[in-house]
Amino acid sequence: MDNARSITPNKMNHIKVSRIDRVYYWIVNVLLFLFFMAILLPLLNIVSSSFSNPTVVNQGRVLFWPIQPTLEGYRAVFEYPSIWQSYANTFYYTITGTALNLAMTMTCAYPLARKGLPFKAPVIALFMFTMLFNGGTIPNYILVKNLHMINTLWAMIVPGAISVYNLIIARTFIQNIPLDLEEAARIDGCSDIHYFFKIVLPLSKTVISVLGLYYAVGHWNDYFTAFLYLTDNSRMPLQITLRAILIKNTFTEASGIVVDEETLLNNKARQDLLKYALIIVSSAPILVLYPFVKRFFMKGVMLGAVKG
Repeated sequence: MDNARSITPNKMNHIKVSRIDRVYYWIVNVLLFLFFMAILLPLLNIVSSSFSNPTVVNQGRVLFWPIQPTLEGYRAVFEYPSIWQSYANTFYYTITGTALNLAMTMTCAYPLARKGLPFKAPVIALFMFTMLFNGGTIPNYILVKNLHMINTLWAMIVPGAISVYNLIIARTFIQNIPLDLEEAARIDGCSDIHYFFKIVLPLSKTVISVLGLYYAVGHWNDYFTAFLYLTDNSRMPLQITLRAILIKNTFTEASGIVVDEETLLNNKARQDLLKYALIIVSSAPILVLYPFVKRFFMKGVMLGAVKG
């Protein structure tokens, strides 16, 4: 006991690391640095290009710093009349859809994580079956149409209310909650509903935050669902509107308009600049959201929940 107490944190920091371990750490750090740069440099190039002169961007002279800074690309995006309505629609779809996704996922994951659930194996098998087989686009469209959800807000959030992959993640996390907590709750007279809301959900903040980010990114980038089920321009999400802006500013020879070479080059440069600006406009909110969720990836909120 005395020997254990004599090992202080300062002494632990001076424990010798073998040469093989040092080589391993060095290789891992180099690989992580290369991976980080492979992500950072293209992102810097996109941001710099979105703020640069379109002619310079078209010439490929922009690397990681804006040249002849301008807001022409962003001005062309935000001058479009429907951009703000599309932003509001996308925020609504993302917030409402993510809330519904998390509610459905955690509600289904909790009973599937319990040992006493009747017919548990067949129910899980049915969920797993949907990961491999589905009806396809046309049957899904007919189903949404028969439910009278075409061109409604519900068509964007109800069909994908649960992701089975995320359901499995949540179920596995709940299964790892110590049984001692449930036994203590039972002794105190806690019902299943109170145990779920008072103990399971607070301890599941980590997985809820991670799954919430997954669901939010999926709703924010959703394009095909709106393309299938929405016809009213006032209900269109951001991705559809950005596509319309890009098409509107795209010059094609098939249009039949005869222009000189200089105009053609200027139009091509404007298209390239617009593409970079559209990437930033569509990605910025999610990039801003991630740092607030990042800490839940690293933090174990269940540490110390059970004291023995």
